[in-house]
Amino acid sequence: MASGKVTPVSMNRRKARWPITAVVLLAGAVLAAQTAAPAGSSTQKPTFRTSIDLVTNDVIVRDARGQFVADLAKEEFEVYEDGVLQSVASLVVVVGGRVNNVALPPPPLPPEGIILPPQRPTNDASGRIFILFVDDLHLDFKNTARVRDLLKKIKANLIHPGDMFGIVSSGPSSIAIDLTYDTKRIDEALKKVMGGALKPTDVIQGPEGQDGPSEVRYRAHVAFSTVADLLDNLSKVHNRRKALIYVSNGYDFNPFAKSRNGEQEFFENKFGTGSNSSGSANAAQDPNNPDASTGTSANTSMDRSGQKFANADLVRELAELTRAANRANATIYTIDPRGLVGMPDLDDNVDPIEFQEYISNSINSLRVLAEQTGGVAVVNQNDFDKALKRIDAETSDYYMIGYYSTNPDPLKRNRQIEVKIKRKDVDVWSRKSYSLRSTPRK
Repeated sequence: MASGKVTPVSMNRRKARWPITAVVLLAGAVLAAQTAAPAGSSTQKPTFRTSIDLVTNDVIVRDARGQFVADLAKEEFEVYEDGVLQSVASLVVVVGGRVNNVALPPPPLPPEGIILPPQRPTNDASGRIFILFVDDLHLDFKNTARVRDLLKKIKANLIHPGDMFGIVSSGPSSIAIDLTYDTKRIDEALKKVMGGALKPTDVIQGPEGQDGPSEVRYRAHVAFSTVADLLDNLSKVHNRRKALIYVSNGYDFNPFAKSRNGEQEFFENKFGTGSNSSGSANAAQDPNNPDASTGTSANTSMDRSGQKFANADLVRELAELTRAANRANATIYTIDPRGLVGMPDLDDNVDPIEFQEYISNSINSLRVLAEQTGGVAVVNQNDFDKALKRIDAETSDYYMIGYYSTNPDPLKRNRQIEVKIKRKDVDVWSRKSYSLRSTPRK
């Protein structure tokens, strides 16, 4: 395709061909600037320009009967950041998914020397944006039909005409549907959904690194990086409540630890990398064994020393995701399609106690993602219709307030937010904190 842009390669070639011309032009520009400068220009102080981003927060206000209060004015909101009262610059109210711009913020100042035409209001009347993330790397293959049925329920109970949505998967389903209004794309996506999570025996017998099962960590990092990219794109959408519907079985960085180490009697030393641990222990106690002084079991425990930090690593990565969601003003609603989970299947061949620990840890990870971003974790339940109707209600009626931060400490990354309403007898929900984006290292 023909283009008028100059690529970096062509620029380098031009520099190589005409270095003398570039130097002459640069010298001429400097000389002209010195000639045009007034005599007293050396005493002028430099001018530094700064920009402040608009901080937005969605607020839900309900009365004593639980009904949404839709007639609040801009002057009735009080926003505090780290205890400092902020000036509300914008207020948007959305009722039933329809947007009413009560007060929009002033447009940002254009760059110096550039005159831009005034912005025209868009004709997009949609007040809701949904991203459906199907983490098929952490969905059981046997639950593929349940996941497809869940997507049908989402189409029927959550996505309404005029809502904008997109669908992305993390693994073998290979789903990547950009934001659209066409609900037929959901039918297209659910035909592709196929669970590809690891089975318990795959985890127990799989390869391990110093930090535990390497495949478990890899799959989690793929899912987290995909969600981080989605949240980064959502941060560019303003004055809308953005919901991320997160369908996954959850995460556990150190699953079935005893079985993997051969310490679980349920397996009778048939599985796990430490299946010969009893023999190794006896060999270590044998004075005729040349390795008795060091002990094989001690070496094994040293190799797995990094596993004790598995929970801390998972908490750290979940915290990064929740901070990114709060920074993008996006709410995460996690859904576990397994529903009520009982005992493991017979073909899983896993200890029931460890299985329950694994289920508990994975469910807790989904709760963290939802609760820390103001969402709801739909876990350990089979009534998905009721849960989707609740999500529908929470995303249909809300206020979107915005302000330019006057925080006394501009370098503080994590900031606390408190929203108050001057009207009495109302219940207020809002995001409690947000984090500044970290400066990339050069």
